[in-house]
Amino acid sequence: MGTPVPGSVAAPSAPAAPAPEAAGARAAGALGVKYTLEGIEVRGNRTTLARVVLRYVPFRSGDALDVADRELEATRFRLLGTGFFRDVELSLRRGTRRGYVVLVIDVVERNTIVVDDLWLGLSSGPLTAYGGAGVTQRNLAGAGIALGGAFAVADQQLALRVRLTDPQFLRTNWVAETELLYNAARDFFGNHDVLPAQDFAVAQYKRFGGRLGVGHDLDVSSQVFFDYRLEKIDASLPLAASDYRGEDVEPIDFMLDRGSSILSTFRARLVSDTRDDPVLPTRGHDFEANLDFSLTPLGSDYTYTKLVLHGSHWFALPWGHVLRLEAFGGAISGNAPLFERFYVGDLSDLLPDRALDLSFDRGLAPNLLRTDVVEIRYANYAAKVDAEYRIPLYRGTRSIYGVDVFGSFGFYSLANGQDFIDHARGYTGFGTWPVDLTFNAGLRVQTQAGGFVFGVSNLIGLVPIRGQQQGAARP
Repeated sequence: MGTPVPGSVAAPSAPAAPAPEAAGARAAGALGVKYTLEGIEVRGNRTTLARVVLRYVPFRSGDALDVADRELEATRFRLLGTGFFRDVELSLRRGTRRGYVVLVIDVVERNTIVVDDLWLGLSSGPLTAYGGAGVTQRNLAGAGIALGGAFAVADQQLALRVRLTDPQFLRTNWVAETELLYNAARDFFGNHDVLPAQDFAVAQYKRFGGRLGVGHDLDVSSQVFFDYRLEKIDASLPLAASDYRGEDVEPIDFMLDRGSSILSTFRARLVSDTRDDPVLPTRGHDFEANLDFSLTPLGSDYTYTKLVLHGSHWFALPWGHVLRLEAFGGAISGNAPLFERFYVGDLSDLLPDRALDLSFDRGLAPNLLRTDVVEIRYANYAAKVDAEYRIPLYRGTRSIYGVDVFGSFGFYSLANGQDFIDHARGYTGFGTWPVDLTFNAGLRVQTQAGGFVFGVSNLIGLVPIRGQQQGAARP
């Protein structure tokens, strides 16, 4: 048995007593002595190919290795984050020569066919059912290739996705990704006395296209990706419609080009993930930065730039509970299409969020603070800060790996450029700040089939205590 690396977790079976040479390596490592890495041994991988495991290990034979190196712990977390393994333990074994060691990686594999997303519910106004699911085989044939698909359905709406990710494209250190999409969607605009003479206006559109991307490691926990997307959009829009904004009536912007149009974009994405678990993390961070811009030279009919920053950090508290702090911010410059804008349901836990870019609900912000945020469903600017407190209830090694109870609370805001310089008439003072509260509580469950959240927020959101109508008085 090798010397456990600091921060590793023992495998389920009780380990044997360390060999004398391993104990000596531990003592030397505690003094900060570096060893030469003779090799890496992977054990317990009955399905996953050894080269797939090694793809996530930044060390190579001949490297100087210190058991106090933080990259060892980061390597363990990244292997757990792949979703291939239920447990990972790193240890050292004496090499064939003095001063040389072998890094031993013991893994316990898990089911890699997981449910990524599950949607099921009722939308308000009009009351309709919706549903969908996303399923991925994350480790196809043990080669680390992810093959997944997803669908979402609602009244006169359908969305389909198929995606493939190869983390070792052509046996290199480059990641290759591809995705195909189809959406037959509709969205609702306005919420009261939409002109001409109806409660709301409906925009219908179809999308078909795909995405190609490549990525590369920056270090053990960070990667950079570059994507190109091409889509054809066919939109059927009302010839004209107007709605109230505050006390004034203004034309509705459907945020789509009428008839056929092309969307061609490039994205640069930076990801940093140091979580110790992909579903129920207790420490580490998850950060992502996205920069999108349209490519008019390649035929795009939409000219815009979009920046999104999203980060979360988890803290393991001394008494065994977990605190998560989260921040989100985004800005769009230009005429981005409807489905690229920031949507109130994606920020508020009290409304259904979008599924595969389908919007199921035409409800407005709950408006618990009585501000002009109730006037906005789609926006070019958005921000959110949120905190979650989690209490572990159960940990297991069979079908259910963990159950935690959680509660979360936060603030969010979304606005368009007009809202900064020309507030909706009828709001004064704090009411001119488009901000609202969001909260949730329930259970987070990690199972063999994936992670699930059972929250009360959607039920609360259906209770008619929200300021669904525009907050300003109507003439």
